[in-house]
Amino acid sequence: MATTVFAVHSHPDDIEFTIAGTLFLLRERGCEIHYMNIANGSCGTAEYSREEIIRIRRDEGIAAAEYLGATFHESLTDDMEVLYELATLQRLASVMRAVGPDIVLTASPQDYMEDHMNACRLAVSAAFTMPVPNYPVNPPRETVEKDVTVYHAMPHGLRDGLRNPILPDFYVDVTSVMEDKARMLAYHASQKNWLDRTQGFGSYIDTMRSLSREVGTMSGRFEYAEGWRRHSHLGFSRTEIDPLADLLGPELVLPRVGQAG
Repeated sequence: MATTVFAVHSHPDDIEFTIAGTLFLLRERGCEIHYMNIANGSCGTAEYSREEIIRIRRDEGIAAAEYLGATFHESLTDDMEVLYELATLQRLASVMRAVGPDIVLTASPQDYMEDHMNACRLAVSAAFTMPVPNYPVNPPRETVEKDVTVYHAMPHGLRDGLRNPILPDFYVDVTSVMEDKARMLAYHASQKNWLDRTQGFGSYIDTMRSLSREVGTMSGRFEYAEGWRRHSHLGFSRTEIDPLADLLGPELVLPRVGQAG
């Protein structure tokens, strides 16, 4: 049976910036990939109305997921409303049970904005409640009793909100899939002007390449890389497992120097 991987982040294009290279490698290894942005992208524009940008960014996300070969899942809330609260958690937990992932790839616990950090918290809690029969999800679904491993991507800018560098547990070599990662991000064309105006990104695809190259340089081996931290297995799996490293193998996965396995 194929390994099921659920990528859960905050806004349309966040997965493409931080996770997509690893997802392409996992797809090459026969994994079943699921793709979800908790927020709908409602604030990512200075040109369109709320309704227009939500429609545009949904279409962009669907196209990006299709290019990846992933199953697209609908967003749950507006931008800046990714809050760690009951209603959103119960809805995400229902999707989590529907997907039944073996691996959850999600945001960093530390990042420059609350939507990203709350997306991380929601994804972790939703995965934790998968096998809990007394936790009500919306809509109701049967529990899923299986081991699940949660991994955290690097934050945007590779630093926390106080500018401190974040170091990964290990690096994944995404050099071979960088063109796919760039093409997937390019589906989010509505974001070029917005990111240029609000964050000075210039070409957002060049920015993504630069960040991936910086992580590659951090690894000391790879040209382009994505960095990952593995969540504690307590409450998620019966033993300490590392399926991402097992699937990708030592040719693509490099532990950080001094980092325990």
